[in-house]
Amino acid sequence: MITMEHVCKSYRIAKRNAGFLEACKALFHRQYETIHALNDVSFTIRDGEMVGYIGPNGAGKSSTIKILSGILTPDSGTVLVDGRIPYKNRRKHVQEIGVVFGQRSQLWWDVPVMDSFELLKDIYSIPKPLYRQNLEELTELLNLKELLRSPARQLSLGQRMRCEIAASLLHSPRILFLDEPTIGLDAVSKLAVREFILKRNKVHGTTVILTTHDMQDIEALSNRIILIGKGRILMDGTLEDIKRGNDNIDETIAELYRAYDI
Repeated sequence: MITMEHVCKSYRIAKRNAGFLEACKALFHRQYETIHALNDVSFTIRDGEMVGYIGPNGAGKSSTIKILSGILTPDSGTVLVDGRIPYKNRRKHVQEIGVVFGQRSQLWWDVPVMDSFELLKDIYSIPKPLYRQNLEELTELLNLKELLRSPARQLSLGQRMRCEIAASLLHSPRILFLDEPTIGLDAVSKLAVREFILKRNKVHGTTVILTTHDMQDIEALSNRIILIGKGRILMDGTLEDIKRGNDNIDETIAELYRAYDI
């Protein structure tokens, strides 16, 4: 079970006007602005749930995922993931989670994908029988056989994302964080990724938290939706709770954003 209670996270960002003189002034009198990424965020996610975590750019989605995965430490509040505090028990925590950031890679760029998988096996200390079993299953389900001998830099975006998802699941995590997993993918690749995630949840009971701007992903994968805006949880409900007549999901979400002024 995942629990966040009254979590806050702020960043101090240095700001200055353009120009050489302004750059010189900033050396001696730097100005900062405080950004409140998360402001009293609370929610609970049960084991095996598939939750869509949505909101506009800068709403606090990625900050939430980074706190839940142990990358960031919150300023205040409590976070528990299967009884662990992510940022205090990082070694144990990473053994139980998988994370896919659509705009960042965990594959080594210039070596074959298979070499990256072997390195991840050693990093996570995956037993050989489990590694072979997971590799065979993931290769078949994600159609990776022809990709494993190619360097990541030579793969298309859709091919690389399938390999990224496989890399995040080699150690059999119980929880999968997906941050924009289908960004830039073509229709065929999106359908393949969605089908795989659904199957993974059904067969293995993997808990999935999905952040995305693609509302078709949300509609296909998640029944429960958590809406965040300006660092606050604005809504926690189902797709049926927010649908309006015959409006499609994009129109529904756009109207929701307007209603909350985000």
